[in-house]
Amino acid sequence: MRHLRFIPIIFLLVIVFTKATPAQQKLTLATTTSTYETGLLDHILPSFEKKHHVKVHVISVGTGKALQLAENGDADVILVHARQAEDRFIAQGYGVNRRDVMYNDFVILGPAEDPAGIAKIKDPVLAFSKIYQHKQTFISRGDHSGTHQKEKHIWEKADLNPNTNENPWYLESGQGMAATLRIADEKNSYVLLDRATYLFNKDKLRLKLLVKGNKILLNPYGIIAVSPYKHPHVQYQLSMALIAWITSPECQEIIAGFKVNGSVLFKKNANHEMDTQTE
Repeated sequence: MRHLRFIPIIFLLVIVFTKATPAQQKLTLATTTSTYETGLLDHILPSFEKKHHVKVHVISVGTGKALQLAENGDADVILVHARQAEDRFIAQGYGVNRRDVMYNDFVILGPAEDPAGIAKIKDPVLAFSKIYQHKQTFISRGDHSGTHQKEKHIWEKADLNPNTNENPWYLESGQGMAATLRIADEKNSYVLLDRATYLFNKDKLRLKLLVKGNKILLNPYGIIAVSPYKHPHVQYQLSMALIAWITSPECQEIIAGFKVNGSVLFKKNANHEMDTQTE
């Protein structure tokens, strides 16, 4: 009987603690495979989650799919890298309050023997033309991601369309960047990818970095809240809180300091610091 005296007290403490601790909310972030697969989000999200008592549910897909999810109201906020598509998304009323976040650049990898002869070419348009001319295997994501859209832009600049039945050397993976890179490496072929994914996987690759350092290859990322006018159910206030955190000086320094094997993967850009001269 003596132990039973403590039951009401314990019950009361449970009630008080439950009332004092708000239920954890969920925020859905649709983002590119490069931000997820490189570990960046694991680096910057925990502080936000703890402060706002929220769990950020990350959907890692290509930019095209992330935009589609947002248009359907299946995401609250997106972090993507295809500026023209982002601008259309906002113009059509699906997104609001876009902010610059960070940037890196795209690079072209290929076989060490470089049968297309593109090594050290600064112009990616000329490099793509040489790959086309020599009919060397090229692995495309083919998934409407930001990387795929950049690739198509370069082919258009070269006035070439490799995606035809006449070009069996041009292959589409339909997968994320890391998976596409693995396929390219297995086939010892050419591939366009973001520098962060390259640096993250560099030590495991046979492929070599052949083309870099052109403003056409710049790769800016933006974060956008899904419009509550289109989709009233979205977590708009939490989305704006996440945008405020990711673009804050504190988080920007965390992004700038994020390294893999001593290499910086992304450069901060909330204050429009993007340098048009890539390395």
